[in-house]
Amino acid sequence: MSLLSYSSNSGKPNAGAGQAPDPDSAAPRGFWPMRDLPTAVWLILTVVAVLFHRQIPMARWLMIHLLLLGAITHAILVWSQYFSFALLRSRATLRDRRTQNIRLVLANVGAVLVFVGVPTGVWALTVAGAAALVTAVGWHAVSLVRRARKSMPGKFGRTTRYYIASSGLLIVGASLGAIIAREATTALVLAHTLVNLLGWVGLTVAGTVVTLWPTMLRTRADEHAAGGAARALPALAIGVLVAAVGAAGMWIPILALGLALYVAGLVMIGVSLARAARRAAPYSFAALSVASALVWWFGCVVYALVGTVVALVQEAEFAGVATHIRSIAPYLAAGFAAQVLVGALSYLVPVVLGGGPTPVRVGTAAFDRLGVLRVATANSALAVCALPVSSITRVAASMLYLIAIASFLVIMVGAMRAQRRAKAAGARLEEPSRGPIVPEGEQPRGRRAGQAVAGLLAVVLTVVVSVAADPVGLQTGAAPTGDANAPVLVVEIEAADMRFTPDRVEVPVGTRLVIEVTNTDVEQSHDLVFENGITGGRLAPGESESLDVGVITTSLDGWCSIIGHRQMGMTFEVVAVDVSGNPVAGDEGNDASESGGGSEHAGHTSGEINLMADPGPDFTPFDAVLPALPPNTGPVTHELTLRAQDTLQEVAPGVTQTLWTFGETAPGPVLHGRVGDTFEITLVNDASIGHSIDFHAGALAPDEPMRTIAPGESLTYTFTATRSGIWMYHCSTMPMSAHIANGMYGGVVIEDPDLPPVDRSYVLVQGEYYLGDHDGGEVDVDKIAARNPDLVVFNGYANQYDHAPLDAVVGERVRVWVLDAGIERSSSFHVIGGQFDTVWAEGRYLINRVEGTGSQALGLFPAQGGFVELTFPEAGHYPFVSHFMIDAERGAHGIFKVTDPLGN
Repeated sequence: MSLLSYSSNSGKPNAGAGQAPDPDSAAPRGFWPMRDLPTAVWLILTVVAVLFHRQIPMARWLMIHLLLLGAITHAILVWSQYFSFALLRSRATLRDRRTQNIRLVLANVGAVLVFVGVPTGVWALTVAGAAALVTAVGWHAVSLVRRARKSMPGKFGRTTRYYIASSGLLIVGASLGAIIAREATTALVLAHTLVNLLGWVGLTVAGTVVTLWPTMLRTRADEHAAGGAARALPALAIGVLVAAVGAAGMWIPILALGLALYVAGLVMIGVSLARAARRAAPYSFAALSVASALVWWFGCVVYALVGTVVALVQEAEFAGVATHIRSIAPYLAAGFAAQVLVGALSYLVPVVLGGGPTPVRVGTAAFDRLGVLRVATANSALAVCALPVSSITRVAASMLYLIAIASFLVIMVGAMRAQRRAKAAGARLEEPSRGPIVPEGEQPRGRRAGQAVAGLLAVVLTVVVSVAADPVGLQTGAAPTGDANAPVLVVEIEAADMRFTPDRVEVPVGTRLVIEVTNTDVEQSHDLVFENGITGGRLAPGESESLDVGVITTSLDGWCSIIGHRQMGMTFEVVAVDVSGNPVAGDEGNDASESGGGSEHAGHTSGEINLMADPGPDFTPFDAVLPALPPNTGPVTHELTLRAQDTLQEVAPGVTQTLWTFGETAPGPVLHGRVGDTFEITLVNDASIGHSIDFHAGALAPDEPMRTIAPGESLTYTFTATRSGIWMYHCSTMPMSAHIANGMYGGVVIEDPDLPPVDRSYVLVQGEYYLGDHDGGEVDVDKIAARNPDLVVFNGYANQYDHAPLDAVVGERVRVWVLDAGIERSSSFHVIGGQFDTVWAEGRYLINRVEGTGSQALGLFPAQGGFVELTFPEAGHYPFVSHFMIDAERGAHGIFKVTDPLGN
């Protein structure tokens, strides 16, 4: 027998073959399993998140992290301590128990803070949670090191080094998690995933199964197991680190090398595990669950390695490799981590609850109830989810998997109660209402086979029913119709760089077309919709879905429906062909433009908008006042958080548009400083699609700070203003024209330290609106292509300063900063009735407070800026306009209300 084998008189773990006695024999009754109750709580929360994932923001992130950061991490901290006492032949002291409790509380508080901080975007909470978790795990590792130094370990004592190494990797993984919560990149997310799944979880499991696996099988460990484990640890640990470095640096060869080392380490351990299984095949639920987990573990890592090597040979982009590896994360979590957890607990809880051979046998048998059925159902259902099946089939299979795994929680409660009753009754191996309890491994082979067949049949029946209920698959749009028995053609396409690859497919008439869409873009979200009403969901980078287009009878056009993507060429063509492969004639009438939106609209046009009407009751003018800077005492750091949001706003009297905004205004807030000042801007994407930000006021490589971030992500953009002027900032996500035209722009005023003071300063940012096809709609990209704006405005609202004039006083010097944000129209800024004695444009003075001459207009191309200065000679109303008069009539108009010094 091996570690934790049954004692003939106690039912608790004994030394078996030279191992140490039970490490917790002096602990209070139920000490270890009661400490692991939070694991069950985290598992319950995971189940709830799965059941209500459609109503929960960031559901996928939450489901995986509730399992891994919550349940798995707590279980590792509990049971690796337990095993370390046995392996190192030590006993748990009262101090050990107290410090363990503190570590567990600290780790769980840290997890809770992370679960609050990440979804809410409060980075300080996320950092505090990560710090608490790192502290707990670091303390855990230190305790293991100290115990190892003081002990005389047995043959397998060195496997505690796995727990120490995995703790170090968790510290790295948690730190990466805190970083990506602030500023996520595909590379860092992949490194974080590898370190946590293959390092923290993987190394812990590897060190445990060396001794736990033969114990579950009730056989001796392989004689070479200890040596194999010692050789495997460097390969596994170094492999994880190398793979993570390769991922973080986007170096595919390094990533492949790390994965290859890791696979080699798995093989070293696997040889001994396989030899043990040949001597005593797994029959109990615990052993079958752990065996299934090990298969998923090895299979997923090999799948990742093969995909990486293929990408290396084909010289593919890193984004595709990242997508390939990240696609296995759910299967590592569900197939590997979840199954190894429930399998190990099913074995350990009865053993550690103890009470003698009979109560342990009662508890073990209770945990084994329908064990083969549960394992067969869970794994076959998970295998179906990994296949290219329809959405409804995948949902149905997922529910079966969830039921099979979650049943562990119910069974655990019943098993613990049954074992306690057996202990209280003084050793009866029988429940009056149910008859003798026989562990799964001692049941007739036919019964076990029957359960396996039943599990498989349950999954097959579920698949059949789901196909019968919706043979074309569950889609987010209208479901196609047609012959359910038609031949099926499955096509895999990738969405990236404003293209579908491939972007065309020929389909024989009468064939059902299923498209597997994967978004391999590094930054942008995409979707795929078809003119027949079939619409896919919006896919974040790395996500995939199966889209059943239906039985093809005629050619179809498809496209990405995110604004502007189709116009940039993100289209897909389904060509219906006859038996000879020739395109079917007579289907030219399908015009996708009818579904995608054209240039004719039932909504507002510039001729229908009444700019003379009064604004709505919620109208608040954009504050054009530029306050004077405080006295110059040296460079200043300006910190600001800008939230990208979808905001419904009135843009002209009675006209609303769903704008994409920085800080809920269009234009965004005006930033103001001097040459030498530093600006630290945090962009948080609270919008529905990806956005970015580009500051013309700073000079730096755009690769990282100007990248597109997905909804829920954030980044920090830091620049130092080295040159004066009024500079534009804007979203640079493609299509840039649509993002800027829909409100994502603003101004940065950088003053020269020697800029003379004035009495008043104003900022006017000229922009354009291309109104959507209904009130409250988003930007119309066809109007952009036609270069036909509906409105041209100052500071985001047509004629707003007609309704809320800008104040001035006779004789005061007024400086007006003007920025043309474009996207299309140039500006010729003019004050009717006024004359400029100072004009500064794009870095130079045209005139500078001269007498006897002047200027009438400041001419600017899109993205250019400058300022003018003037004094008003008498009280009155002085209109200001863009002297491109058609634009003044479209809303680029306002008024200076000038009073005399007495206020008249």
